[in-house]
Amino acid sequence: MSRPDVYVFLDFDGVTHPWREVEDFRCLPRIEAVLREFEECRVVITSDWRTMFSLARLSARFAEDIRPRIAGVTPLLLPKSGHSFFGLRETEARQWLASHATCDAPWLAIDDAPGNWPTRSRLILTDFKRGFQDEDAERLRAALNAHRAGAWQDEDPAPRHFHWARAGLAGT
Repeated sequence: MSRPDVYVFLDFDGVTHPWREVEDFRCLPRIEAVLREFEECRVVITSDWRTMFSLARLSARFAEDIRPRIAGVTPLLLPKSGHSFFGLRETEARQWLASHATCDAPWLAIDDAPGNWPTRSRLILTDFKRGFQDEDAERLRAALNAHRAGAWQDEDPAPRHFHWARAGLAGT
């Protein structure tokens, strides 16, 4: 039986490699290893790199078997004021979902900047100095396993959220 797609909104700097270091994507194989366990995952790139490079060039960074699962890039929204930066990536992700999937499609984000994602229950937050590490892979794997088990819970009338406490991940 086919599972519904789960969208993983992925940042690059501070995630696929440490921020302000060599942009060698050294952490990407760790992310891809988890994605291979969950064939229902589709990747949407939220990184600022999407403003400089084509989708084909961005996708080329991924392993050959993961490339077909790159679903696109989020739109670029320009904030109207300084306070509009808070949650901007999540707003872009929700706009992408509305255009390409459904507004209530399951999703999560991997990012090093918590201010980008007000819905913290869907954020795998990385340490920007280290990028995506083994502990991040375990949190991602646990979130996706909980989704498969139906443990994501509605916490508000908006789209579904992963319930960390129920999955035994509170405080992570």
